[in-house]
Amino acid sequence: MEKKPNFVLIFPDQWRGDCLGFTGHPVQTPFLDEMAANGVVFSRAYSSCPSCIASRANLITGQTPSTCGRLGYKDKVPFRYKRTLMNCLRDGGYQTLCAGKTHFYPQRATLGFEELKLYDPQNHEGDFKSDYHAWLEKEGKGQVRDTAMEVDNNLWIPFPWTESEHLHPNTWTMDTALEMLERRDPTRPFFLQIGFHRPHPPYDPPVSYLERYRDVKLPPVPEGDWSAEFAHPLETANASEGKLPVNMLEMARKAYYAQITHLDYQVGRLFYFLRRHRPWLPDTYVIFLADHGEQLGDHNLFRKITPFEGSARIPFIIFPAGNAGMERGLVCDKPVTHMDLMPTILESAGIPIPKSVEGSSLVPLTRGEEVRWRDYLHGEHAPCWHFVTDGREKFCWRTDTGREWFFNLEEDPSETRDLSSVSKYGERVKLWRSRLVDVLAQRPEDGFSDGKNLIPGKVFSPVRPRLLKKKKDSDGKIRP
Repeated sequence: MEKKPNFVLIFPDQWRGDCLGFTGHPVQTPFLDEMAANGVVFSRAYSSCPSCIASRANLITGQTPSTCGRLGYKDKVPFRYKRTLMNCLRDGGYQTLCAGKTHFYPQRATLGFEELKLYDPQNHEGDFKSDYHAWLEKEGKGQVRDTAMEVDNNLWIPFPWTESEHLHPNTWTMDTALEMLERRDPTRPFFLQIGFHRPHPPYDPPVSYLERYRDVKLPPVPEGDWSAEFAHPLETANASEGKLPVNMLEMARKAYYAQITHLDYQVGRLFYFLRRHRPWLPDTYVIFLADHGEQLGDHNLFRKITPFEGSARIPFIIFPAGNAGMERGLVCDKPVTHMDLMPTILESAGIPIPKSVEGSSLVPLTRGEEVRWRDYLHGEHAPCWHFVTDGREKFCWRTDTGREWFFNLEEDPSETRDLSSVSKYGERVKLWRSRLVDVLAQRPEDGFSDGKNLIPGKVFSPVRPRLLKKKKDSDGKIRP
């Protein structure tokens, strides 16, 4: 019987798609650069719903936001999905493990993970305490606090970590993951998810990592010909839009990049373990992608949920197992998203893909094969955002105001020129608008398309009402 491969999914929160050293960005990611050079990079990967909870539902179900019922961010909505990536792997003979963040609800829900050691700074259940925080209380003798428990988790203000590095959540998450591998069941292949909460704010990199950026000259923050509409004074320290003073924005950017470099070091620790401590790397896929990005001041915007590149574009790298037949060093420019990961892993594991899955396996793309692929991706986020893109061009639409944007990403990857009203691009805008019209026409309950035009004037809910009901069909989809 052919030996089945192992899988490690490295899944950080809020990591921009351009923040990788090998792309020419000033961020320092030597271990991910090495992973990319020996793996497959998906250069046009996007989050179909760029915020934490929705993108995770897309990933574990292999479904679009509309089908899995999460069109935006809303806490305390139960995850009642029967057919998840982890369930399929477990039922197919895999040991399923998770260290770090899940953002499921209830917070201890496993959804197919056989072992879960949780990092979660939120408390939705009264007396909830995650495994990290119980450990920190004991290890730090009650004297060390997680920054994410002390301040709002959407601040752009840096809070450098001055405690011992081994107490930092990033280090604990990788320590815990490696401990799980040390005591894994050697008779079964494994799937391990390593869920980092950072580089999501708070920006609290260890001081030594922030010091690496002291003298690094950063490129200008992208500011488009349309950015003035978001340039009003910042009203709060967690505002999602507004004009931040240049020096403060530079501090925030450097702290964000330092957090990424600290996480990159954790990736290096993983590869060293798989190569030297345990000889499992030849039989193991290592997959790296984020749930969404971070605007980080681009166009006077912060955080996520918007369709713009800083928010919606994500890093996505697959380091293949030795006998996978994947083309190492390949850069694939097809539009891909979270729902494609589940069928990719299941096909690679030799496990049937459920009919409920809407994503497509990336396996042929990783082998450099010419296959029919989707022409574009549709993305959305409540209360008002929709977009369609192939990574070369992008059309964005606000449902409440009807405002449109159109970008030529090949010529203008930072989206500094809105071409939606430029006559030269009239036919391209019309084409992309018609694509969004077609997508939304399949969802008449939303009322945003009559099959011919986009219909503005209202917002939409972050969850489908059916998610609050318990009835489920046999195909794993939640229905009314």
